[in-house]
Amino acid sequence: MFGIDNDDKTLVLIDGANMYATTKALGFSVDFQSLYEELKANCNLLRIYYYTALAEEDDRIIIKPLVDWLTYNNYTVVTKAAKIIIKDGVKKIKGNMDIELAIDAMLLAPKVGNIIIFSGDGDFCPLVRALQQYGVRVTVASSAATHPPMCADDLRKQVDKFVELADIRDSIIKQYQTPDIEAVKEVIEIAT
Repeated sequence: MFGIDNDDKTLVLIDGANMYATTKALGFSVDFQSLYEELKANCNLLRIYYYTALAEEDDRIIIKPLVDWLTYNNYTVVTKAAKIIIKDGVKKIKGNMDIELAIDAMLLAPKVGNIIIFSGDGDFCPLVRALQQYGVRVTVASSAATHPPMCADDLRKQVDKFVELADIRDSIIKQYQTPDIEAVKEVIEIAT
C-alpha cells in the first residue's frame, strides 16, 4: 500500500485538519484503528503523530472523543488551543499545526528511514526537501482525485512517493454498522 521497505523505521505524521478535509471531499471518514493496522502491517512503524487544534467552542467539541480515542490507541496526539477570529461578523477558527509537525519531523528524522505525511499542504515542500537531504524517503498521502485537488502539485512533485487516499479508501474507511436491534433491546432490559 505505502511501498515502504520494512527494514527501515517509519514515522507517520497526520495533519488532522487537512486529512479530515481531504477525506470529507472524497466522501468517507477514516477508521483510525484500520489505518493503524494497515500501517503496522506495511512498515516498521516507529510512531504515529496526529496534529490538531482544539477550540473551546461547542461547534468543535466533536473532535474531543476522537482525540481521546487516538491517545489511548497507539497515536501520539499533539494539540494546541485554536484561536477564534471574528471579522466582519464572520467567526473563523484558526489552528495551524504546520510548525509542530515540521519540528517533530526534523527531530525524529535521524531515527527513521521513512516518513509518511498525511497532508497535501504545499507549505510542507521545504520540510520534504530538508528531510530528503537527511536521506529520509518521504511519502505523502492525500488526494489529487478531488476537484480541486487537495494535494499541492509542488508537494506531489517533491516527495519520493505519493499515495492517493481514494485508492486506499477501502482499507481505511469507517464502516457504519446498523445496530443489532435484539442486542440493543437486551441491553435496555438489563439496564432497567
